[in-house]
Amino acid sequence: MAASTSTPNSLFLKNSSFNPPSKRNFCERFLFMKKAPSLSITCTAVSPSPVVSSPSQSKPSQDRVFNFAAGPATLPENVILKAQSELFNWRNSGMSIMEMSHRGKEFLSVIQKAESDLRALLQVPGDYEVLFLQGGATTQFAAIPLNLCKPEDSVDYVVTGSWGDKAFKEAQKFCKANLVWSGKSEKYTKVPLVDEFEQDPDAKYLHFCANETIHGVEFKNYPVPKGKDKILVADMSSNFCSKPVDVSKFGLIYAGAQKNVGPSGVTIVIIRKDLIGNAQPITPVMLDYKIHADNKSLYNTPPCFAIYMCGLVFEDLLEQGGLEAIEKRNLKKATILYDTIDGSGGFYRCPVEKSVRSLMNVPFTLEKSDLEAKFIQEAEKERMVQLKGHRSVGGVRASIYNAMPLAGVEKLVAFMKDFQAKHA
Repeated sequence: MAASTSTPNSLFLKNSSFNPPSKRNFCERFLFMKKAPSLSITCTAVSPSPVVSSPSQSKPSQDRVFNFAAGPATLPENVILKAQSELFNWRNSGMSIMEMSHRGKEFLSVIQKAESDLRALLQVPGDYEVLFLQGGATTQFAAIPLNLCKPEDSVDYVVTGSWGDKAFKEAQKFCKANLVWSGKSEKYTKVPLVDEFEQDPDAKYLHFCANETIHGVEFKNYPVPKGKDKILVADMSSNFCSKPVDVSKFGLIYAGAQKNVGPSGVTIVIIRKDLIGNAQPITPVMLDYKIHADNKSLYNTPPCFAIYMCGLVFEDLLEQGGLEAIEKRNLKKATILYDTIDGSGGFYRCPVEKSVRSLMNVPFTLEKSDLEAKFIQEAEKERMVQLKGHRSVGGVRASIYNAMPLAGVEKLVAFMKDFQAKHA
C-alpha cells in the first residue's frame, strides 16, 4: 500500500518537539502507548546508521558520584566512555564486543593485547604465565593447593584479615595447612614482621594476602618463604596494579579484577611456568592451571567483556606513566585522608597501625559511634556513596583505588572537616 505524501502521522513526526519513544525509558514508552491508542504508523524497515556517543556527547563527569565502594569499584571515566563508544560496533567489526566468538580473530587481538600490556605494566618475566580465569579470587583459595601440592604436603598461611582466613580454611580441605601467624586477636590491625612467625621448613609454599580490603592493612614489605621450595603466593586482589611489584619474587600472584583493573567476572593469575602441571588427580578441569595455560585462557568461553575492560584499563595505566606514577598518586590521596583522620583530635579514628595502613582501603570510626549513620547519609546527599564499613566490622570505609580521582578524596576530606565542626 503506497503511503500518502502528507498524513496526520507524518505531520506529527515532523513536529520538532516530538521525542521518539525509542529514546525514552520503559515507563515513558508505556505512557506514550497508552496516550496514543489510535495512532497508526506504517513503517518501512531500514538499516539505520549506528549512533555512537562520543565523550563530548556523554553526560559530564559532574553527573557521576564519587564511588568509594570496595568492589566492584569505580572505573576510570575515560575507560568507561571509550567502552561506550565501542559497545555497539567494536572497531568497525560490525559486532559488539559482547557478541564476538572468543576464538575469533577480533577477540584474540583483545586478550593478547591485554596480556601484553599487563606484562609491560608489571614487567612480568618470560617464564611466567598470565591467565584470565573465572570464579573470583575465592575460587583460587582451592585452586592453589590443588595445583601446587599433594594432600600430605605442608603449606604455611599468614592471616592478616578476613580474606587470608578464608584462604587458609579452604586450603585445609586439600593439604596440611598451617596457620603460622594470625592478627585476629588484635582485630587485624597489624601485619607481622618477617621474624615474628616460624615457618615449616618442609612447607610447599607461604601464602599471604597483600592487602586486606575489609580491615585496611597492607604489607609494605613482603614475607620471604623459608620452605623447601621457597614459593611465595599472594592474593593481591585489592592492591593489584596499584604500585610496582617484583613478580620474580613470587611463585604465584592472583587477583580479582573488580578493585583496580576492571569489572567483576575475571580473575588474573600470574604463575611461574615450572609450577604448572602437577595438579592433584581430584582437581576439577576448570581449576587446573595447565588446562588454562595450554589453551591460552580460552579452554571455555572466558569472561570476554570483563577481559576487554581490563585491557582498556591496562592501556590507560600505561598512558598515565605506569605503576610508578600510579603509586605516587595513590600515596598522595591516602596521605591526605589519613592526615585528616589523625588530625581530628580523636573525632575520627583509624584502628590500623600506621606503618601498615592500606593505600587502597581506609577504615575509620567516629568517636561518637551514633553519628556514623548520619555521616554516611549526609555524605551520600553530597554524592559520595558506598562509605559504610563492611558488615563484619562496621564503621566507615573509603576505598580509594587507582580510579578514584584526587578530587574525590579532597571532597571527602572537606566534608569530614565540616561534619566535625558541626558535631564535635
